[in-house]
Amino acid sequence: MKKKASALLLAGFMLLTACSSNSNNQANTANEGKTGAPKEITVWAWDKNFNIAAMNLAKDAYVKEHPDAKINVVEYAQDDIIQKLNTGLNSGTASGLPNIVLIEDYRAQSFLQTYPDSFQELGDAIKPADFADYKIGTTSFNGKQYGVPFDSGVVGLYVRTDYLQEAGYKVDDLQDIDWQKYIEIGKAVKAKTGKDMLTQDPNDLGLIRMMIQSAGSWYLKSDGKTPDLKDNTVLKEAFETYKELMNANIVKVNSDWSSFLAGFNSGDVASVPTGNWITPSIKSVADQSGKWAVVPFPKLKNVANSVHASNLGGSSWYVLNNDGKEAAIQFLAATLGSDTDLYQKLVTDVGVIGTYKPAAEGKAYTAADDYFGGQKVISDFAKWTAEIPKVNYGMHTYAIEDILKVEMQNFLNGTSVDKALGDAQSQAESQIQ
Repeated sequence: MKKKASALLLAGFMLLTACSSNSNNQANTANEGKTGAPKEITVWAWDKNFNIAAMNLAKDAYVKEHPDAKINVVEYAQDDIIQKLNTGLNSGTASGLPNIVLIEDYRAQSFLQTYPDSFQELGDAIKPADFADYKIGTTSFNGKQYGVPFDSGVVGLYVRTDYLQEAGYKVDDLQDIDWQKYIEIGKAVKAKTGKDMLTQDPNDLGLIRMMIQSAGSWYLKSDGKTPDLKDNTVLKEAFETYKELMNANIVKVNSDWSSFLAGFNSGDVASVPTGNWITPSIKSVADQSGKWAVVPFPKLKNVANSVHASNLGGSSWYVLNNDGKEAAIQFLAATLGSDTDLYQKLVTDVGVIGTYKPAAEGKAYTAADDYFGGQKVISDFAKWTAEIPKVNYGMHTYAIEDILKVEMQNFLNGTSVDKALGDAQSQAESQIQ
């Protein structure tokens, strides 16, 4: 949702580096402090209030140690980045493209697998084990690490504690629930308060994504290419659970992002199951302070390995194979690849929860949040991030989801779940190469 956002900033980084043109992916922080020709590093990202703001904090941290670095920032949209990358890389060269680019995790494998020689392996620049396990499957290919994992899309269930109390429930009652229990609570909330339990756009399958990843499943098999819809028992359970939600008379239907936000900002719904990046939007209404809490994401009831952790969205940083790549790797390694103090500022100044595990012990991560009644929300999200099942998003997430949107409507309107998923399988096999 948030990751479909706005605009992109083009940043020119003037950095001193001693890496030779032959050092390729072995450049790392050991090169810092040596003299060499200045390199201009261009970074592409989107969303000036989130990703760009985070990159500017990384820039500021780097400039303190490298005062000769000069940074210029320009803006693009995410769709423009995708188009420009595909156009440039299809030509067989990364010349004219940025040195560092932000790519959404759902799209990363399509680039890494389609253009395997266009991205730089990071070698020893970062320690993949220092990042959340679920991010490594997205940012690596054929056993090689290509991305610096960035923000966590870890999800939670945001709940209105006052509405729960009115319906006879406490926050503790929602700590270990499945979706059927959630529906039961939702019906009680609706009966006692007149409020719907959640707001949903039936054409947005983000909730389905969250449900299936909680059980380590995806739309594709483990190879990241073969559609896995018809015989996917986890996806079937998610579809059936979604229909149960929609039929329970506890959903306020919305049709776009604005009405989604209005659903909870106006006080019309009692909970919001989504990614942690919604926190600033939740907190934008001052008079609701103290009325919210965040509890673990509900499990799928009939799937044994479903857990109370999942993901929605998230992106990572990649270095392209062009002039300036050594300096680009050095910059990322020294900042988003290792700087725990930087990750504290990402939380306090931007609201970014990183996936760099050592940062979770910092003050920003363990601070209490008065808006959520003193709950250590960031600490909870960091804990759940470590529990997110690792899946291979593969190359076709959005193409398959376009098919599933239609079949979800058919299912909600009376088609059997087996036929809906069977038809989706047939379409996916014929459309996706």
